[in-house]
Amino acid sequence: MASDLNKTLSKTYIGLELWVLIVIGLGVVFVAILGVSLWLTFRKKKSRRADKLPLSRNPFVSEEIKDIKVDDRVSANNGSFPTLIDKFNDRESEKVLIPQVENCDDSIQSGSFNNVEKNAMGSQLGEEVGKPAGSAFRPSSHPLTAPSPLSGLPEFSHLGWGHWFTLRDLQFATNRFSKDNIIGDGGYGVVYRGNLTNGTPVAVKKLLNNPGQADKDFRVEVEAIGHVRHKNLVRLLGYCIEGTQRILVYEYVNNGNLEQWLRGDMSDCGYLTWEARIKIMLGTAKALAYLHEAIEPKVVHRDIKSSNILIDDTFEAKISDFGLAKLLGAGTSHITTRVMGTFGYVAPEYANSGLLNEKSDVYSFGVVLLEAITGRYPVDYDRQQSEVNMVEWLKMMVQIRRSEEVVDPNIETRPSTSALKRALLTALRCVDPDADKRPKMSQVVRMLESEEYPIPREDRRRRRNQAGAIEAESQRESSDTDKNDNPVSTLNSTRNQQA
Repeated sequence: MASDLNKTLSKTYIGLELWVLIVIGLGVVFVAILGVSLWLTFRKKKSRRADKLPLSRNPFVSEEIKDIKVDDRVSANNGSFPTLIDKFNDRESEKVLIPQVENCDDSIQSGSFNNVEKNAMGSQLGEEVGKPAGSAFRPSSHPLTAPSPLSGLPEFSHLGWGHWFTLRDLQFATNRFSKDNIIGDGGYGVVYRGNLTNGTPVAVKKLLNNPGQADKDFRVEVEAIGHVRHKNLVRLLGYCIEGTQRILVYEYVNNGNLEQWLRGDMSDCGYLTWEARIKIMLGTAKALAYLHEAIEPKVVHRDIKSSNILIDDTFEAKISDFGLAKLLGAGTSHITTRVMGTFGYVAPEYANSGLLNEKSDVYSFGVVLLEAITGRYPVDYDRQQSEVNMVEWLKMMVQIRRSEEVVDPNIETRPSTSALKRALLTALRCVDPDADKRPKMSQVVRMLESEEYPIPREDRRRRRNQAGAIEAESQRESSDTDKNDNPVSTLNSTRNQQA
């Protein structure tokens, strides 16, 4: 048996014995199996890397802020800062009045105050059912259990604070970036309305394919608001980087912006009441206070204007468009940068020297507050010479005691004198030419919430000094009177003089 096996293995085929051919065959099979295993392993690692952001696709840090890192506590707490928010929300009670509605589409009417009252149960403001217009309510912050707009999307795309969308995802959401879905455009790119696969409406901001500039705008916005959360800031949900494409995905805010409500398309639905305007400006002030004072590094928006203040269907303000934002680290009083912004809103010291800090945003906020009060453009060359510059015209009107005439004539129910004075003085302090005299945004919040109009710090000191001087003079007079009325004191004084 063994001899037969040896004879068989010793047979020669193509010049080689059979056992040699068997060994060679087994070797080939082994090498093939090893090659397939290595190929599968390499492919698995490659697909795993594709689920992560490649090094060339990391959220970039600009040259000016490369040493600044977002505080880990911001991410850990989802951007919540209880002490500051509690301080801001001590007096959230406001009034809702129904605006005048004329010839307004049903889709737009859904964002009016009528809808807020009718849909009280589903409102984020927490109103009580059945309360008539004009009743007080207390807005509530977003609950921690609120469903995420990203729920239901594939888990492999989640990257900590946001979502990494594929270009195919966003093409599907916007019907291949259809012109019919365009809701805004400008020098930065085009904004489309879209719907994610889970039904969430989004605003898709497709940056222009300008080499270098698109990457710069992209990393600025991602660094500025990628980790922050506030109910008065438009939330950045995620982004897409594929080839030359740089796309940002935001929550969709469906009720226009402040400029449209003051002078544009939304005026067809009526005009904002005084209470609605103050509510919007108060929400804007709280968002800026959060950016300036509650997070590290602080964020300077650099382009605060009425068209960048979006309004949701509960008439809450949401600041948008952080394409020009800058970050300031702890201990940094200002940075020097190329002057950017919108004419009429830029602070004078920034326009003249390029020195930027949070007080530049305060000035821009003051201009927007004056817009909300007057309904005018910051600069309007169609008006007579003395009224072209809204800020200078308003200062003149206040000086000659004609402040009642500056209120937007489209406001049906005019504000009380005290409410108007409070808003005007707050705005004028914000647009003070001296940046050091402008208040912080947290102080602006308190001024807008105060029942009495704010008195500038210098006036308070002068009044205290005057009151102290008057009190001291009265004390001296009363002392002299006491001496004259006291006969013993008078007699002793006379004896001393005779001696």
